[in-house]
Amino acid sequence: MRVDAFDFELPPELIALRPAEPREAARLLVVPASGDFQDLQVGDLPRLLRPGDALVVNDTKVVPARLRGIRVRGDNVARLEIMLHQRIGPDRWRAFARPAKRVQVGERIRFGDSGESTACFLGQLDAEVEEKGEGGDVTLRFAFSGPTLDEAIAGLGEIPLPPYIAGQRPADERDRTDYQTVFAREEGAVAAPTAGLHFTPGLIAAAEARGVSLHKVTLHVGAGTFLPVKANETEEHRMHAEWGSISSETSAALNEARDRGGRVVAIGTTALRLLESAASEDHRIKAFEGWTDIFITPGYSFRAVDCLMTNFHLPRSTLFMLVSAFSGLERMQHAYRHAIAAGYRFYSYGDPCFLERAQTGR
Repeated sequence: MRVDAFDFELPPELIALRPAEPREAARLLVVPASGDFQDLQVGDLPRLLRPGDALVVNDTKVVPARLRGIRVRGDNVARLEIMLHQRIGPDRWRAFARPAKRVQVGERIRFGDSGESTACFLGQLDAEVEEKGEGGDVTLRFAFSGPTLDEAIAGLGEIPLPPYIAGQRPADERDRTDYQTVFAREEGAVAAPTAGLHFTPGLIAAAEARGVSLHKVTLHVGAGTFLPVKANETEEHRMHAEWGSISSETSAALNEARDRGGRVVAIGTTALRLLESAASEDHRIKAFEGWTDIFITPGYSFRAVDCLMTNFHLPRSTLFMLVSAFSGLERMQHAYRHAIAAGYRFYSYGDPCFLERAQTGR
């Protein structure tokens, strides 16, 4: 399928630079399987749910993954920006280095203080470039590992705002709270599962009072979620892999909810992608732990998810392709035209929509 089928024009003033306050005040576009759209607010979500429905949220936690450092090469130094994007061991991360030409395998990068050190103390952290791939992709082995490394990164790193926000303003201390969901627990993401940003304890309590259950899964969102689709055809695009897990208790609870007639409502495309990765051909959700590179485009037959709450996505992105598969390309094109005309706020800090799956059978 041609990628340009998923293109649209977005006025730049509709890109949200801060979240709505309070969170429940964000607008919510309801896109049912058929019939008219509804313009509501996130605070109205509980009345869209039914007793017995199961909400599935992603409890990944964003790491302050943008690091600024210097490359040491004899007496010469060069300033670098490192964007961590995939943890591959207690002391090793894959990252994007900018500018990439300034680093070579075997060189040392120092973050924090500029004093001489090969460890992590007094505000310093060193890493060795272990491998170098294409497009600035590097593998870094840090001087420390595990919780010690996590603490150092948290102290030295910046919240990695998406390019469409970072290009208009720098990250600040407020983003350390704004860019984490209320569910955030498992560290490892370098981008937030943004549909979850709209939830507050009060909204969760209102949903549970309606007889809706809440279930947590983990998918560590990678920086690849922001990479553009450069291919002309969707079949030519190579999807990035992300690590996720679903416990046996959660999978059993979700299957039981569906057996009783409840709907599985994914909060965000990350939760949906993980659930679909774990679903069998007979529509049973299995326990899961590992990597997934599932790429969902129109024509995909959904096995696990009945409804989806998600923010508005970039044109020509894999996520707009996913929602077009879920609700139909023509219907989502119509929904996005409606959202743009009505002044909805787009992308990570923007407004969400609530989608019912197109009626194509189960």
